[in-house]
Parts: sequence; structure tokens; C-alpha cells
Amino acid sequence: MTAKRARRNDGIALLVALIIIGLDQWTKYLVITHLSPPQDPTRIVSLIGSYLTLYYIQNSGAAFSMFQNPLVLGVLILIAVCVIAYLYFRARNTGSLLYKLIFGMIIGGALANLLDRLQHGGAVVDFIWFQIPQIHFSFAIFNVADAAISVGIFFLFLYLLFGSFQHNTPAETDKVDGDTSDDNKQPVNQPLQSREQDA
Repeated sequence: MTAKRARRNDGIALLVALIIIGLDQWTKYLVITHLSPPQDPTRIVSLIGSYLTLYYIQNSGAAFSMFQNPLVLGVLILIAVCVIAYLYFRARNTGSLLYKLIFGMIIGGALANLLDRLQHGGAVVDFIWFQIPQIHFSFAIFNVADAAISVGIFFLFLYLLFGSFQHNTPAETDKVDGDTSDDNKQPVNQPLQSREQDA
């Protein structure tokens, strides 16, 4: 890959990250404006019946309300940032466009939630709520940034998995028929030498 194409891919990844940040912050602004105060059950907005709704909460944990402990959350975020930075910079001049787009989604979502924590004293705004009432299933409430991070990590896992398979697959080589040399091959249709006849 040429340096020019690598820079173009980096630019596209940056654009994706900025779009995710902008979309996430815009949707959170609308939620805060129209669905405040948080945790108010009278302000649930139905999108698809009772299956998909908008419900404003403030989450002090990680994505999908996990890891409420601030110390554990801080360590996990630090580890995640280090891993993402390592994977990205390792392929900064060779990574494909798909690879860079995946990182654009993850980085954009992470930065969007980080901005949210700075604005709301360590909490993020969550509002997308998926449920299946018939089986009493309720998924954790999340936001656009959480969705971008989750989708990005899923595709990154697939990319690394199938990329590893391709690198470990041996190339097809031409095979030589048999291990014997030409000297050991049985001649074909070679006439038999006549034997001397007894006088």
C-alpha cells in the first residue's frame, strides 16, 4: 500500500469517527432536551411498540451499564485504549480501508462517551431500550456511541479471525508426481535386449 492511499484511509477513518461523535452528541442533546428528567417513566417514547423505546437514564458505568466501580472502569478503559492504539499504529501504513473504518467506529464511540462523561460528572446519557415483553427480556439501555463501539469490536474480531486464517493457509504448490528420480523410473515401451543363443 502506498503512503498516499494509507493517508487517505486514515482520513476516511477520521471522518467516520467525527460523524459518530456528532451523531451521538446530537441525539443525546435531543434526549436531554425532550426527555428530562432522567429515569422518568412518564417520558418513555415508543418507536416500535414496546419492543424499541427511548428512555433517558444517566449511566455511571461502562457501555450497557457494566462496571459501575470507577476504579475497575478506569483500568479497563486504559487497557482498551492501549490495545486499540497498538493495533491501529501497527497497521498505520498497511491497513486496509475496512480495517481503518472499524477503528474509526470504535475510536469515535469511545471519544463520544468520554465527552459525555466530562459534561455530566462521569456519567453518560443512555436512551435506546430494546425489550421483548413476551419473554420478559430487557436489554441494557445504550446510546449511539455504545452501538458504534460494539459493532466495531464485532467486525474487528471477525477481521482478525479471518485474516489469521488467511495468513495461516499454506499456498498451493505444484506437486511432483512421485518421489523417484528419472533414473529410478521404469522405462515405458523399451524393447528388451535379445539374449545370446547357445550354439
